[in-house]
Amino acid sequence: MLISVRALLMLLLLQYIGPALSQPYPNYHADFVDIDHRRTEPKWWQTGAFYQIYPRSFKDSNGDGVGDLNGIADRLPYLKELGITATWLSPIFSSPMADFGYDIANFTEIAPIFGTMSDFERLMKTAKQLDMKIILDFVPNHSSDECDWFKRSVAGEAEYKDFYVWHAGRMVNGTRQPPSNWLSVFRGSAWEWHETRKEYYLHQFLKKQPDLNYRNPKVRETMKNVLRFWLAKGVAGFRIDAVPSVFEIAPDAAGQYRDEPRNDWVNDPDDYGYLQHIYTVDQPETLAMVYEWRAVLDEFKDGDERILLAETYSPIDIVMQYYGNATAEGAQLPFNFLLITEISNKSNAVDYAQTIQKWLQHMPQGRTANWVLGNHDQSRVGSRLGADRVDMLNMLITTLPGASVTYQGEELGMTDVWISWKDTVDPSACNTNASIYEHFSRDPERTPFQWSGDADAGFSNASKTWLPIAGDYKQVNVDQERQQPQSHLNIYKDLLQLKRTEKTMQLGNIEVKALSGAVLAVKRFRENDFTYVTLLNIFDGFETVNLNQSFSDLTAQMKVVLVSGNSKRKVDDLIDSSSLQLLPKESLILRSTSTYYTYYVNGEHRKLPVLGIYLVLAQVALYLNYCQVLALNRRW
Repeated sequence: MLISVRALLMLLLLQYIGPALSQPYPNYHADFVDIDHRRTEPKWWQTGAFYQIYPRSFKDSNGDGVGDLNGIADRLPYLKELGITATWLSPIFSSPMADFGYDIANFTEIAPIFGTMSDFERLMKTAKQLDMKIILDFVPNHSSDECDWFKRSVAGEAEYKDFYVWHAGRMVNGTRQPPSNWLSVFRGSAWEWHETRKEYYLHQFLKKQPDLNYRNPKVRETMKNVLRFWLAKGVAGFRIDAVPSVFEIAPDAAGQYRDEPRNDWVNDPDDYGYLQHIYTVDQPETLAMVYEWRAVLDEFKDGDERILLAETYSPIDIVMQYYGNATAEGAQLPFNFLLITEISNKSNAVDYAQTIQKWLQHMPQGRTANWVLGNHDQSRVGSRLGADRVDMLNMLITTLPGASVTYQGEELGMTDVWISWKDTVDPSACNTNASIYEHFSRDPERTPFQWSGDADAGFSNASKTWLPIAGDYKQVNVDQERQQPQSHLNIYKDLLQLKRTEKTMQLGNIEVKALSGAVLAVKRFRENDFTYVTLLNIFDGFETVNLNQSFSDLTAQMKVVLVSGNSKRKVDDLIDSSSLQLLPKESLILRSTSTYYTYYVNGEHRKLPVLGIYLVLAQVALYLNYCQVLALNRRW
């Protein structure tokens, strides 16, 4: 009889423990269905952490004040320490540097200021040893006017005569004028008269960057061979620069180009925004060209898949076409700039949620998302959205599905540096004047990387660096932040570690919700695995949220996995899911305290914590044992 009493007590005890540790009891007569919807392992790039290096500003190895390839190779272990999958290098090719490498004189040579081909091969070898990938910048729209192709085109050589976009212009009242009203991104007419050839050439950027003529098959094949040259050297792929500009509309039957219409809200006739660019960007032939470039990459079947990352700020419906169509593959990752173009300091949680959903809802089925916070053309995150939001934004792009893209220094919280007119070197600004240059300059986000508190932030030992060093380099640098457990750097490393090790973060489903005007929540979940919730308090007020009101299938308590630098919480703290207070601009990543199994009741899909399953099985076993004891007692 003693045995039966003990069994009964244990059974009663479990009746109280079960509801506390699991969900309310379902129908235990239901059949448990262990359905594992796990996809195959993601490809290397699908959950990759990409890191942009601006070579001039990363690490100077020879004391000339400019970063170089050997400096990058020497510091690749730092990127490995971060957990970076692949690094994209801004142009390293031979160039007169009118636009700091985006004006290429030879597409298959290394610029001497960055090193030699042997230095590049050393970099590739180092990357392979570290199991990291190198992605190069492919600049297809134009070359330098010092490129041999352009010189031969000017001379009228048959093979190169139509390598660029030339036009005799139009006569107006007896005066020769440019072929159209098209404007350069860098201000003024996009047409430049060439006295030797006696024609205008098109340059959508600097006049030292003449546009290649992609309506010429020889140009298309030549640029494909540029890709093949670097692919044969082992690069993992390319970031395609200024993709929308590759094709412009063809001349009409009379050989003339049409003028673009005005934008009424811009009054400066030299400003690029003065016109609506309906004939010079986003032409349908450009999409087909990207598909052809992808086919070139697919020729290289040795090793891992080679990839394309496409730079385009086009409307969302056009951007999505860069992924490919029903018959052709395109860029694996058309850059998602929505967090740059649609989010500002004033954006609330609803704005964030809508911006994230905009990409996910437009993205074709089976494609991979990506999230970009900054690059060498955009004000740094810490300056654009606030230094006190650096951790939360890094948390956001790392816990959203797909790949993340980080511009060098954003992991440290580097901010823009004010550059005087005298020290300004960016052609975008230099083409203006001292009163307005700051609105156009990209120099502030391109200043040298901050490695240490030593002279020149450990970037160089030169007497002068190519751009000034930030004034806060003694506080914001790699050496300093390595020593601080809750620094931006260490939080960033922990984020990439979480992404690398947790399948839910790699393959899980997603729900994105604004819990209030201030609090954004991202839930990642997956069958038979932990559920994660990322919480961002975007503004300066205290916020209390009830996660159970917004999300189903959360455990009663959630465990803290990561916190922002301003949080008072500790990793492994347990938090009540129904009542959680967030500090101003605090961000957290929480994890369920149990994983879940799927079961069905009358066709209804439900979930139960794994611990709950064990409790149910224990109750069944005890109940059977109790019945057995009762039967024995009757015999006695």
